[in-house]
Amino acid sequence: MAEQNNGAAGADQAQFAIQKIYVKDASFEVPGAPQVFNEPGQPQLELNLNQKIGRVGEGVFEVVLGITLTCKLAEKTVYLAEIQQAGLFSLAGFDDRTLDMMLGTYCPNVLFPYARQFLGELVAQGGFPPFYLQPINFEALYAEGLRRRAEQGAAAEIGNA
Repeated sequence: MAEQNNGAAGADQAQFAIQKIYVKDASFEVPGAPQVFNEPGQPQLELNLNQKIGRVGEGVFEVVLGITLTCKLAEKTVYLAEIQQAGLFSLAGFDDRTLDMMLGTYCPNVLFPYARQFLGELVAQGGFPPFYLQPINFEALYAEGLRRRAEQGAAAEIGNA
C-alpha cells in the first residue's frame, strides 16, 4: 500500500516572493543649465553602484540598489542622476549562506531592469542623449564582496593575535 504525503515534507522548502518594487529616492541635477547644452567636448561618464539590505520583518527584507551617474565635461558636472530602486522580498527556509547569496545577487538582479529603465528616462527627460546602462554581473560583485570580507576577517584575526 502506498503512503500518502499530506504536504508536510514540502513545508521546509525554501520560499521566495517579491512583495513590492518601488523607487525609494531619485534626483536629477543639471547645475550648469542652460549654458551646458552648448558646451563643446566629449563628456565623461562615471557610474557608482551600491546596495543596502535591511530586515523589515520576519523573513521580509528591503533591498535597495543605488545607482549614481555623473556626467562631466572638462571637470565640470554636466548632470548628476541618482536613483535608489528598492524592493521588499519575502525569503523563508534558506540557510544563512544561501539567504545572503539571494539577497546579494538574486534580489539586485530583479531590481536592475527597473533601475536601468528609470535612469535612462531620467537622463532623456533631462534633455540629454539616451543612456543605456549595460548589464551588471551581480554574481561577480557578490563573489568580490565575499573575498573582501574573508580578507578583512583574516586581517582582524592577525590583528587580535
